[in-house]
Amino acid sequence: MKTMDHKQMKSIIIGLLFTWGDPLELKDISSVLEIAEKEVEEVIKELMDELDFNRSGVRIIRFNNFYQIGTRPEHYEWIKRLNNSKNSKNLSNASLETLSIVAYKQPIIKAEIEAIRGVRSDRALETLMERKLISEVGRLDKTGRPILYGTTEDFLRYFGLESLDDLPIIEDFKEYSDMEQE
Repeated sequence: MKTMDHKQMKSIIIGLLFTWGDPLELKDISSVLEIAEKEVEEVIKELMDELDFNRSGVRIIRFNNFYQIGTRPEHYEWIKRLNNSKNSKNLSNASLETLSIVAYKQPIIKAEIEAIRGVRSDRALETLMERKLISEVGRLDKTGRPILYGTTEDFLRYFGLESLDDLPIIEDFKEYSDMEQE
């Protein structure tokens, strides 16, 4: 493969991310370009900074070791005007509550989720699985081999998180709740 200059590398990376649509792992981009992952990561960081500096309508989103082209969050109001789909309904409170439990306690089984919530969670789990925000991550090694649930890469992307380490600290919610009660 012929050598490419820095500008061409940036152009190809944008093209790859745009065309692929789904998140691309750093190693895949590196493999396609036949360039070291460290160099690709530096170029992507430069691209991210340029897009932010220029307030471009798109941005590169990073989560874990994956990258994807996305729109700027502040453009949401305009973009949603294009989407008249009935599938874009918000998550119910039950689904959000269930998703929060899975995110913070994963891997977790349905019985534990229901014990925390105090109600059945079948429908909420089904909705979250349909939306690919959670998935089966294994089975517990005990009677009945119950399904273990965990969050997905789509969960990270949906909430704009790079990794689960970016989840808010639970103690912060307790402090906020205590302040509200006063």
